[in-house]
Formats: sequence, C-alpha cells, structure tokens
Amino acid sequence: MAVFPAQTLARDSTGPLPRVALGVTVVLGVLLLQLTTELVAGRESARILARMTFMAAELPILMFALSAAFRRSIRQRMSAIHGLTVGIAIATAIGSLFGMLHGVAALHIAQLRLHFPNGVSIARSTLFGVLNAQLYFGVWALAFVYPFAVESTRVRALEAQQLRTQAEVARLRAHLEPHFLLNTLNAIAGLVTEEPREARRLLVCLGDLLRDAVQDTSDLQPLEDHIAWLHRYAEILEARHRGSLRFRWEVAPECARAMLPRLLLQPLVENAVKHGALRRADRAGEVVVRASTKSDGTLVCAIEDNGPGIVDSDVRKGAFGLQAVKRRLELEAPNASLRLESSGSGTRSIVEIGRGS
Repeated sequence: MAVFPAQTLARDSTGPLPRVALGVTVVLGVLLLQLTTELVAGRESARILARMTFMAAELPILMFALSAAFRRSIRQRMSAIHGLTVGIAIATAIGSLFGMLHGVAALHIAQLRLHFPNGVSIARSTLFGVLNAQLYFGVWALAFVYPFAVESTRVRALEAQQLRTQAEVARLRAHLEPHFLLNTLNAIAGLVTEEPREARRLLVCLGDLLRDAVQDTSDLQPLEDHIAWLHRYAEILEARHRGSLRFRWEVAPECARAMLPRLLLQPLVENAVKHGALRRADRAGEVVVRASTKSDGTLVCAIEDNGPGIVDSDVRKGAFGLQAVKRRLELEAPNASLRLESSGSGTRSIVEIGRGS
C-alpha cells in the first residue's frame, strides 16, 4: 500500500471517478461475478440467495474499512509495510467474522445448503471466510490503490519537472541579471569623469531599472512593460555611446498586452549593440526593436542591428545571451522559438511566441 501526500488524495477524490463511485462499482462488479459463477455452476437458488446476502453485507463493510484505513495511513504517513499489514489484519478480522456467521448458518439452517462438499465446520468456514476476504482485499487494492498510485506517480513526475524548470529559470536569471548590471555600470563608469551630471542622471535611470526588476516577481510581464524597461536601458546605452548608437522602436499597439518572460529581450538587445551596431566603422550604429502579431495571434519580436554581421566565432563569443534566451523559451514558453538571421548588412534576432505559451 503506497503512501501518498494528502493533497494527492484530495485531487483523487475530486477526479472524474471519485472513490465512492469506484467503491460501489467494485462491490457491484464482485457481486455480479460471484452470482454468474454460482449460476453457471448450477447451484440451488436458496444457496445463491444466501451467498449473495452474505456478500452484500460483507463487501461494503470490508471496502469501507479498507478505504478508511487507507486514508488514515496517508494522514499518519505510515510506511508501505505498515499499511499493508493493517489492510491484511482488517480483511482477516472481517473475513473471520463473516466466515463464522456462514458456518453457524450452515449448521442451523440446513435448507440454505451452505455446507461444503466435505461437510460443515465452523473452523473450515472461518478459514474460507478469511481466504475470501483476502481475495476481496486484493480486488480492492487493484481497483482503489493501483489507479491512484499511477496517477500519483504521474503527478509527482510533473511536479518534479516543474521544480527543475523553476530552478533552471532561476539559475538563468541569477546569471543574467548580474551580467546586465555589470555591463550597465561599465557603461555609466565611462561618463563619471567626462560628464558627471549625465552619469548621475543615468544612475537614477539604472535605479529605476533595478527597482522594477526587484518589485516585479512575476515570471511573465506585458510587452508594453518590457518595452518601457528596454527604453530606459537603451537610454543608458545611447548616452554611453553618444553619436555612435541610436535606437528605433516599431512596436504595434495591438500587441502591447502580450505576455512574455521578463528580461527576455535584454540579452538580444545587448548582443545587437555589442556585436553589431558598435562594430560599424562609420560610427552610425542603429538597433531597431520591432514587435507585431501574426494573424493567428503569435507574437513576433525582432531585434535588428546594422552591423557587419556575425560570423561563427562571434556567435560563440556572445553565446551566453542567445543560449539563455533559447533555454528560457524552452522552459517558460514551449510554443516559442528563437532564430538568428545575419548577413553583411546586419543581424536580426527573432523571437516568436505562440498563443497559449
């Protein structure tokens, strides 16, 4: 008898086939099988009626007692051996009782013809009752415990996978956020001596970014909030690389409330700046942030730069951001994808998040 957590039992009892309905089905099924066996064997109607009466009285009591013991074993977190021992003891006690009653009836009411081929005996009848009860115990375990053991295993596997996913997302974010912070502080550091007023303004802007990152604990956020956060981040980068970098925003109004993982696009923007726009020889780097929706509701976000393109070695150098985005999409948005398009005229990172991700 497996031991399941109380919440799993609660889920089982509210499922499509509650325990009460299943218990009734098992009792009726066993009675029907026993009746069919007696009829096929050509037994007398009096004997069939008497046997059915005993079973109709014994089975509900046995099933109820075993189910109550099962719930108690869960609440008290019994071991599997302890729970099994309790079940066997209950079946033995109830089987002995009804076996003895069966023997007494066979001795005193001969017309019921409840005797065995080798004669009537209280001891023999009691033993028969115990063995029969153990058989019913096996039927109960098969019908009551096995389906829920399978379901509990499935639920536990899903919960374990969810915990692993949450842990990996937390790990990715734990790497990503300090990575972003370090790069941003480096950007501001270049202005401290040259333009202290501008550095102070950007530090305030960075404080706003960090406040939003700390206060928003949700894994998902609306696109409009995501873009507003990127606007402040872009302001810091534009100030740090004044004259060499500018941002352009093309965000369709209809996709403003679309949901996507927090900080998902920041590594792509950072890669577009570092490996694209700032590598132009004419210092006219540009990063375009686009967002739109397809006819089927899929959200499409594209980060495009006008740099010289990315060769394989550059992809490996900046792989952390791209791999982090790809893995987060796998974990948090299974219907999403990331692809990279690069040529001599620039690079485009495209994220597509399908409806229901």
